[in-house]
Amino acid sequence: MFNVKEKNMNDDKGHLNFPHEGGGGNSRSDFHCEKSGRSRIVILGAGESGVGAAVLAKKEGLETFVSDASSIKSHYKALLDCHGISWEEGQHTEDLILFAHEVIKSPGIPKEAPIVQKIMAHGIPIISEIEFAGRYTDATMVCITGSNGKTTTTSLIYHIFKEAGLDVGLAGNIGQSLALQVATRDHKYYVVELSSFQLDNMYGFRANIAVMMNITPDHLDRYEGEMQNYVDAKFRILQNQTPEDAFVFWNDDPVIRRELRRYGIEARLCPFAIAKAQGLVAYTEDRYLCFEGAIDSEVPSFNMEQEELALTGEHNLYNSMAAGISAGLAGIRKEDIRRALATFGGVEHRLEKLGRVKGIEYINDSKATNVNSCWYALQSMTAPTVLILGGKDKGNDYAEIIPLVKEKCKALVYLGVHNEKLHDSFDSIGIPVADVQSMKAAVETATSMAVSGDTVLLSPCCASFDLFMSYEDRGRQFKQCVKEL
Repeated sequence: MFNVKEKNMNDDKGHLNFPHEGGGGNSRSDFHCEKSGRSRIVILGAGESGVGAAVLAKKEGLETFVSDASSIKSHYKALLDCHGISWEEGQHTEDLILFAHEVIKSPGIPKEAPIVQKIMAHGIPIISEIEFAGRYTDATMVCITGSNGKTTTTSLIYHIFKEAGLDVGLAGNIGQSLALQVATRDHKYYVVELSSFQLDNMYGFRANIAVMMNITPDHLDRYEGEMQNYVDAKFRILQNQTPEDAFVFWNDDPVIRRELRRYGIEARLCPFAIAKAQGLVAYTEDRYLCFEGAIDSEVPSFNMEQEELALTGEHNLYNSMAAGISAGLAGIRKEDIRRALATFGGVEHRLEKLGRVKGIEYINDSKATNVNSCWYALQSMTAPTVLILGGKDKGNDYAEIIPLVKEKCKALVYLGVHNEKLHDSFDSIGIPVADVQSMKAAVETATSMAVSGDTVLLSPCCASFDLFMSYEDRGRQFKQCVKEL
């Protein structure tokens, strides 16, 4: 086998890579040759999910091509080359894409993208990497969605399963791609975090245990500004469930309760809430977190003091309840659940305490990419807070957090390219505000506004893509700037 790297004559910046065996031949035409008789899979986007899908497709004997309009990271190129997979970067070559039998699309690519519109116009099915991977495994799927808390809950469920000794993989928006794990080392269980974007292109996939934390406005820029479109995407997690499956959900969420009346849900209902009520599988009472085995539920009955939980704050009570219920449904013993809930180490960029500098505490909550996440962060603050917020707005309505900003915050730092909406929403409160356009300036400005005993909180409410590569990049820059103080 040898690799040919060929420039597209229509785009000097694009590169095509066609590995093929035996040498010679026209690799470009080989890809869409009708004589091969194999199904052709095109993957749009060469990140974690796209490359994982490509490896699985190749393993299953499918004709595979990967196309990314941006540059592909070197380690992903190496993985594609290792498996003999053709790829291109810096372009989308239509005559290599529009002959596909099926397209696997990265969740980050919107349906409005020109190449996606052309694929749809040609009637080519578009699916997600999760949908594709689910075809090739018989593993039990524990799937988590929601506007807030899904990363922490996903990580906590995975921690409980690992501590109990189960053969489990972590996938979706966190960990290694599901497809790559199915291709290289299939597990008995998968704990999968699912965004609305992934759910949009899932059709036959079945969640054995579906967990929905809550639904609040988020990503409305991707859903024509319509909240119901976003809600409908979230509820796709229930499609294909049977009476043998389970639906774990926050019973007090008004959107979830409303939507439950619209769906003929076959799965067992496993609701949780803060206050005890009939039919709940988990709730709090006095200082205890209580799990109560309900009818048709395998969740073991036990109580656990809230002080024993590794995670603090009311929002983490929801996360702990959802995780404990899911573990019980998988048959994990209550002793193992209790121990794991007490030993979980938390999630990077989610209310991550960085320590104190000259008496000022710094907390990294870069994962708070919507308003409701920031609400939970502010609710947990006990000291006067300088809040750093801002970024790429997703159709946010900041009214939800204005009362908490008034109660908890002594100053605001607007971190973004366009801060006009933040000024319109918060300046009238009457506390000091400042505009910055780098993390270094944000940390320095916030520090100058704080005194010993205060907290500087990064909880942006927004996506990161105006100034940063990702929320992880934003959080790591924050941590580095705090370290340098």
